[in-house]
Amino acid sequence: MNLSYSQQEFKKTTLFHEEEVLNIRLGYSFKDLKSRQSDEQGKSVFLYYKNEKHDWDSIPVLIRGRGNFRREKCFFTPIKIKMKKKAVKGTVFAGNKKLKMVLPCQNAKDASDFLVKEYISYKLYEPLSPYHFNTRLIHLNLTDERGKNQKEYEVKAILIEDDKLVAKRFDAKMYKGDVLSPQRLQDTATVIHDFFQYFIGNTDWSSRNKHNVAIMQLSDGQYIPLCYDFDMAGMVNASYATVSEMLTISSVTERLYRGLCKDEALFQYVRAYYIERESAIWQTFEQASVHLDPKMIPGMKRYISDFFDVLKNDKKFKDEILNRCRSLQALNN
Repeated sequence: MNLSYSQQEFKKTTLFHEEEVLNIRLGYSFKDLKSRQSDEQGKSVFLYYKNEKHDWDSIPVLIRGRGNFRREKCFFTPIKIKMKKKAVKGTVFAGNKKLKMVLPCQNAKDASDFLVKEYISYKLYEPLSPYHFNTRLIHLNLTDERGKNQKEYEVKAILIEDDKLVAKRFDAKMYKGDVLSPQRLQDTATVIHDFFQYFIGNTDWSSRNKHNVAIMQLSDGQYIPLCYDFDMAGMVNASYATVSEMLTISSVTERLYRGLCKDEALFQYVRAYYIERESAIWQTFEQASVHLDPKMIPGMKRYISDFFDVLKNDKKFKDEILNRCRSLQALNN
């Protein structure tokens, strides 16, 4: 890792220094945002937020829909937010030009719980790798502005920093190509990433095709994976989550290691690295899970414990990870 955690914390924008849930209000036409016709221009709206004095304030922003699966299948469309430097100067959003806002998929009673579980998944990666997206949990008052029939919704949502801010922290740049051979990714950072995807039970990703993985290029030429979008992971276990028919598992809660095979010594190093950070992971979970329905906490704890049971058992580690890694030939087929 080329940047210490203390340095990384220092380089966070104000928005992501705080852990307190931020209150935000937005209003727009759900139908218009879901439509791809308005993607180029976006829609100008005011984003209302509670400032440090707990008074409502506002900034002008440009929003548009994002995502594929969620955009087509979900009731709430994820949002891309663009803001001007002058408009956010002196506010909690200072230093951010673009943000992603992840909303629950369905308009259901437990929808925000799945969203919070996804937020927890983002937080769990922080003690494992400095190469991560910073996130902020928000309480969102959302108004569907459809003429006279306006309707309000109260949901939890996640703000995710723009990938260019991640790159800026490392004096790096984002890789813009479509496909990148996994062999070109930095070995240690990649195996840490691949273990994490196994840890949270996520199979809906591909470093090669940049599916739910962004690629960052460091100044020394090394490529680093940045993972995001965990709603299909077993850790979240969303009611709408599905598994690809091409995989050998039938449920998202079944773990399947999908990383590329590397030297066994590296796998053993990362295994010990994770075990060494187990207490930090549990501490992170305890802090982030205060936002979750208490009834869902035991299940997440069991899921985390099961992962470390695999790491601490030689036979399970060999069967579930070492023997499940994918060869480059298999990856290309």
